[in-house]
Amino acid sequence: MNTLVILFIFIALSVILIGWIIRLEIKMSRLLAGKNGKSLEDSIVALIEKVQTLDKDNQIAHGNIENLRARMKKCLQRVETVRFNPFKGTGSGGNQSFVTAFSDEEGKGVVLSGLYARDGVSVYAKPIANFASEYQFSDEEKETVAKLQLK
Repeated sequence: MNTLVILFIFIALSVILIGWIIRLEIKMSRLLAGKNGKSLEDSIVALIEKVQTLDKDNQIAHGNIENLRARMKKCLQRVETVRFNPFKGTGSGGNQSFVTAFSDEEGKGVVLSGLYARDGVSVYAKPIANFASEYQFSDEEKETVAKLQLK
């Protein structure tokens, strides 16, 4: 009985192993269909070269993006305008005067003030750095720069 059980186990294992070998042969034939070892190696080498090229292009693109980010910080990014009446009257014309502030991400820029009067218009400019200026701000200019900082 022991030899019969061992024989059945051996036959079962042989059938399993033969099935596994046939399965592997089918997979290998699909993988290598119409190719030999040399053409498969050439394909792998070509793919490696393409991956290396893509990696170089990716590094170049990453460098360009970092360059653009650095340049964007210095570009004009914030603009705010406040209109007002400097004479506090109720006369016609209303809020013809204005303050417009322009700055980059770091708060460097300029504040332009235009004062409208019946006999003319005056325009003033004050440079700003870190959302402040060495020149004294009017109330309207302070309001405009404060709004600029919130953007």
